[in-house]
Amino acid sequence: MSTAKLPLLLIAEDDPEDRMLMADAMEECQWLGPSAFVEDGEELMNYLNRVEPYAHLRDENLPGLILLDLNMPRKDGREALEEIKADPRLETIPIVVFSTSRAEEDIHTTYQLGVNSFITKPANFANLVDMMKTIKKYWLEIVELP
Repeated sequence: MSTAKLPLLLIAEDDPEDRMLMADAMEECQWLGPSAFVEDGEELMNYLNRVEPYAHLRDENLPGLILLDLNMPRKDGREALEEIKADPRLETIPIVVFSTSRAEEDIHTTYQLGVNSFITKPANFANLVDMMKTIKKYWLEIVELP
């Protein structure tokens, strides 16, 4: 897939160190598409709804994929997921929960709310790179995105 056609990857992650590690892992696995980070569920919804400070994105395409942390301040990932899947304009955006949680309740609840995949964050950088390579291959090379 040419980089001109690659969808935006939007990552909702509140931890600055995790954001840095994810950016490094994306660079390591040669993630060529555009990406953006938001720090909590409220900022995620502002980004998707193109309200300040994201009003300048009104004419841009919505993200092709969202990586969503569950435990974030202001609005957690579960609340954001529920809002996204209830909005006809946003509901088809694939969402991958990317969390430290392994709780059955979190897994069950997020699938009930419409998440496409649930991935537990890897414990080390090498595994994070491998996971990002897998996400890249599956979501950008195998799957046809809406």
